[in-house]
Amino acid sequence: MLIVRDAFLGIRRFDEFQSRLGISRNILTTRLAALVGAGVLDKVPYQERPVRHEYRLTDKGRDLWPVLTTMRQWGDKWAAPDGPPLELVHVPCGQVTVVTHTCGSCGGAIDHRSVRAIAGPGASSMPRPGQPLTLAE
Repeated sequence: MLIVRDAFLGIRRFDEFQSRLGISRNILTTRLAALVGAGVLDKVPYQERPVRHEYRLTDKGRDLWPVLTTMRQWGDKWAAPDGPPLELVHVPCGQVTVVTHTCGSCGGAIDHRSVRAIAGPGASSMPRPGQPLTLAE
């Protein structure tokens, strides 16, 4: 997830990832290959001689933004006693903001108490699709 986070921050080249993350080249190579293989990053040549590549987020990778943002906000609340190291500014209004979860149908706020889970069409075991499941309190 740290590689994906850095990709959102504009890091694209192997040496930049390696420098920022401080991990060995062989581990970074393995992780980048896994992210490319999973369709989260694209490996795109930016130089011919010698051939060099950069890594860009795919649509699938960009869809991880809410996941990373939620994890960052959790860390800001529970593990950043001096305040958040990074803040988001909503460009249209110019204000520092936090991302909230809202219902895609009515726009209302969502938390674990305001939803119930039901088995979906891809459920492979009981309960049957449409049957309620229990969420932890």
